[in-house]
Amino acid sequence: MGDHGDLEASSAPITPRPNSMAHTPQSSAPITPRQMSMAPSPYITSAPHSQFHSPSLSRSPLLHTPDHPVPSKTPTAKTPSRTPNFISRNITPRFLTPLGSPLRKALHLTKLNPQDAWLPITESRNGNAYYAAFHTLCSGIGIQALVLPIAFTILGWAWGVILLTIAFVWQLYTLYLLVELHEDLDKGVRYSRYMQLAAATFGEKMSKILALFPIGYLSMGTCVALVIIGGSTCKTFYQIVCGPMCTSKPLTPVEWYLVFTSGAVILSQLPNLNSIAGVSLVGAITAVGYSTFIWTVSVSEGRIPGVAYNPVLTGSQIEKIFSILNAVGIIAFAFRGHNLILEIQATMPSDEKHPSRVPMWKGVRVSYTLIALCLFPLAIGGYWAYGQLIPPTNGGILTALYVFHGQDTARWLLGMISLFVIINALSSFQIYAMPMFDDLESTYTTRFKKPCPWWLRAILRAIFGYFCFFIAVAMPFVASFAGLIGGISLPVTLAYPCFMWLKIKKPKVYSPVWWLNWFLGIFGICLSALLVAASLYVVIDTGVEYSFFKPT
Repeated sequence: MGDHGDLEASSAPITPRPNSMAHTPQSSAPITPRQMSMAPSPYITSAPHSQFHSPSLSRSPLLHTPDHPVPSKTPTAKTPSRTPNFISRNITPRFLTPLGSPLRKALHLTKLNPQDAWLPITESRNGNAYYAAFHTLCSGIGIQALVLPIAFTILGWAWGVILLTIAFVWQLYTLYLLVELHEDLDKGVRYSRYMQLAAATFGEKMSKILALFPIGYLSMGTCVALVIIGGSTCKTFYQIVCGPMCTSKPLTPVEWYLVFTSGAVILSQLPNLNSIAGVSLVGAITAVGYSTFIWTVSVSEGRIPGVAYNPVLTGSQIEKIFSILNAVGIIAFAFRGHNLILEIQATMPSDEKHPSRVPMWKGVRVSYTLIALCLFPLAIGGYWAYGQLIPPTNGGILTALYVFHGQDTARWLLGMISLFVIINALSSFQIYAMPMFDDLESTYTTRFKKPCPWWLRAILRAIFGYFCFFIAVAMPFVASFAGLIGGISLPVTLAYPCFMWLKIKKPKVYSPVWWLNWFLGIFGICLSALLVAASLYVVIDTGVEYSFFKPT
């Protein structure tokens, strides 16, 4: 038999050839003899399910295709005419019956895309639970957590805590669904990107309508917001370190944006998602660090004079309702990153005995335990310290710390908090930009059928980084639309995973799981529409200073 024989041919009956080697019966072989075919073998277009993990560091295609043929070896007389051992070992375990076993259907041959070995998300598949925890924690805590106390100024104590808890449990459930949906054993497919799972659920055309814009808006919009926050914090850090008696001429806001963007572009030259695991670890440590410092300093300094906790609701009844919905959108904005979960899990090896969902869920549990220990104290402690006086600006509780405790807090501590915010923003930029890098390189590899050269990869990533810089300078008020961003991204986080579970897993109709996913999916879509409408109304009614090309 040739080296490139079709694996599925192993299930055909085999009859012994004359003068062939004696065949020792195996428990996994059927009772009837098998017939060996000497017909020319086609090229391999599939592989056993155990080969879910592609070569981790190779830049070559995973498998040979008709476009890149490899001459097959001619069998010699010394080659025994028998089924290779790895086929019976991987495809037909000993406990399976020859035909009709339900478990045999679960061991389909996996269709592998050679292009995956060329793209930054799936180029390396040697990730583990630690890497998953680093990436998830770094992307789960960020600038979105700093604005949570603003939502409490509208919702008040009771509803603020209740809605924050509900949102956390809801998004953790949908995250579990995505982890479980990453591998489809029936079809032998790994959904390594959110858009692939959306296409399998809604179809190619509908997935582009429903999911493409929110995912792109989340990735690029977050990178733009990180440039704004990172550049502004660079300016604050310089002022803190230099001190009030500093005589040197400071950089302009645009120049600080450029400094931050240049640092992000340099880090973006790391080739793939697994290669930035160390960057994510540093980002996760700094995120936990500055979150802890901010709420502990705010609480230890005590409540500021004149603080009150009455919800800030003014205007007509419809205006109050829309303000409440906008606050819910701010909470939803704090729980984003679901568009990265499948990509993070795609960096792990997987097979039947060791599926990637096991280490992935371990990493998620650890990371979201730490996320909860950061988000809830930030929201509750920040609202307790500042109440309705917290500035409704991009920085949220960070701006309140500088305004109310900038003079009575040690300068080294304020400088460390600012430095941690900058480092976390640089690290988060790499994670949220990776899907965009993957999409840009996928366009090249699809057209030219070869991996993207290093110089073109560097140019593409630099172009993306400085394009985000241009948007940040042109529209520095983008970060003010926290509620709007939360409303747009809510289906990706809270609604679509429920529909994906119903479509792919097909739970029993009218079962509790069936009802739960239908309710959460429909409610999430309706809530998203209400949040977008309410956020637009609040922006138009309260007004936003549209200072184009005038960052502060």
